Amino acid sequence: VYTNSTGNSGTSSRPNYEGYLFDPYDVRWFRITFPLIPSGFSPASSSGGLSCWVSEEAGSKSILLCNPLLGSLIQLPSTLRPRLFPSIGLTITNSSIDMAFAGDDLISPYAVKNLTSESFHIDEGGFYSIWGTTASLPRLCSLESGQMVPVKGRFYCMNYSPFSVLAYDIALNNWCKIQAPMHRFLRSPSLVESRGKLILIAAVEKSKLNTPKSLRLWALQECGTMWVEIERMPQQLYIQFSEVEGGQGFNCVAHGEFVVILIQKSEKALLFNFSRKKWLWIPTCPYNVNGVGNAAENGNELQGFAYEPLLATPIAAILEQLTLPFQPFSA
Repeated sequence: VYTNSTGNSGTSSRPNYEGYLFDPYDVRWFRITFPLIPSGFSPASSSGGLSCWVSEEAGSKSILLCNPLLGSLIQLPSTLRPRLFPSIGLTITNSSIDMAFAGDDLISPYAVKNLTSESFHIDEGGFYSIWGTTASLPRLCSLESGQMVPVKGRFYCMNYSPFSVLAYDIALNNWCKIQAPMHRFLRSPSLVESRGKLILIAAVEKSKLNTPKSLRLWALQECGTMWVEIERMPQQLYIQFSEVEGGQGFNCVAHGEFVVILIQKSEKALLFNFSRKKWLWIPTCPYNVNGVGNAAENGNELQGFAYEPLLATPIAAILEQLTLPFQPFSA
């Protein structure tokens, strides 16, 4: 998880970016800092041991890739199209990097519309496309501003009104829409990747349903259009969860066999272990001394990302040849 805090001395508005790493195996928290990240940037995604930070101002987006273990920073070429708060996808392997920015096209200084996506690709074979590949989004889509989920050559994100899932095929450079399960009854749906599968997590709520309200997990099947329910939160735990959540909503993060459900405007989070079929309330982060509630009131909403610490990312060497070294922020 992540937060930023601005000092109260009044002498500087320089933010202090911090990350809190949760180890699901040892059930322990660790703290890392991002001293090189300048103001005006927010974390957008994470892959291959690198965290991705994107500029907050409307317009062409500046992009930074950071390895917090090494304190290294790489600046990628900015996007070509002006956008406000696009949905962002990132996937990094040992031999390639792919990024996609979609939606929130600035059609005027005062209006946005979900019209296009643009993508970035570079690999060790020497092939690259620096935001030159664009695609049209499905008509009348209302996609989620934030993080897209990479699974087997595709980026996925939620679509709203009504709920569905948008999929972007990286190789084919096209978009399609996938119907969500029980889409009329979902609340706070979230997409994650777990063990090579796309998982949709959501609360299911409707007064006239014969089954009680619940939180369910579905996996997208290989055909790419059908969903199968794979897990359901135990009813007693869901009652406890819904009391804590109080209709505020929740976000989900997954890595390997673990899924974390972060309750918005709360320090509470649930951990689910697919292998052991076990649910666990995560201990409160000891480093977030002010609490998530206070952070939210100050405009510093916590965000969660799947992150695996790595000392080396081979593709980073190719990126450094492509881009200019980042000039550190100086007050």
